[in-house]
Amino acid sequence: MSIATPKHIDQPTVLYMNGVSVSFDGFKALNSLSLFIEPGEMRAIIGPNGAGKTTMMDVITGKTRPDSGTILFNDKEDLTRYDEAQVANMGVGRKFQKPSVIESLTVFENIEMSLKGGRSVWQALVHKLTPARQKKIDEILELIDLKDRQHEEAGSLSHGQKQWLEIGMLLGQEPELLLIDEPAAGMTDEETMKTAELFKRLAKKHSLMVVEHDMDFIEALDCKVTVLHEGRVLAEGSLETVKANQEVIEVYLGR
Repeated sequence: MSIATPKHIDQPTVLYMNGVSVSFDGFKALNSLSLFIEPGEMRAIIGPNGAGKTTMMDVITGKTRPDSGTILFNDKEDLTRYDEAQVANMGVGRKFQKPSVIESLTVFENIEMSLKGGRSVWQALVHKLTPARQKKIDEILELIDLKDRQHEEAGSLSHGQKQWLEIGMLLGQEPELLLIDEPAAGMTDEETMKTAELFKRLAKKHSLMVVEHDMDFIEALDCKVTVLHEGRVLAEGSLETVKANQEVIEVYLGR
């Protein structure tokens, strides 16, 4: 079973974490965590509650400062030196579990507002779109399969469709790395499988870190899996490999 270790200098990474530790009132949320993700890679992150999954995403995005360790973006920028807005502008996008679309606006307007260098709600409603931005919106709507619903209010969408819309809004920021938290939660089986296909398409142009509990969804992603436990990497490999790992069975799957 391979555990993430500091990379060789000639191996490019989009995200490189080495020896990252975070403590809250004496509790070690992350315990010398090391992992790396290569450009264009999709990685699933699993583990029991309290394993450090949310804290890991918090330190990557600048929400929480680690006590120690290194977090590099594209092998150069040390993310621990920047705040949330700066990290987002550098190309790290984060999607939380609960969709935060503006339900009173149309699907199209939600995407338009999210575009990099975008406008306020009022500006988006009164200004004419440039052909380049129109093309970008069309591409995103096609990718998230909401082109037919673009003129409908976001509030009319199903839960799964709202998740896809928010992913589309994230894509409007043109991130290189997407951190996505439990996207399959609350989805129908059909929506779950459709989301897995969407992520596979996204992985051709972006790197993805997907935190999830739904094993059917992770199996459909067909990607490398990292298991976290007590703030560190317990195991890594294919889903089949980590499911057969005795330690993983004891701390997570056997529950």
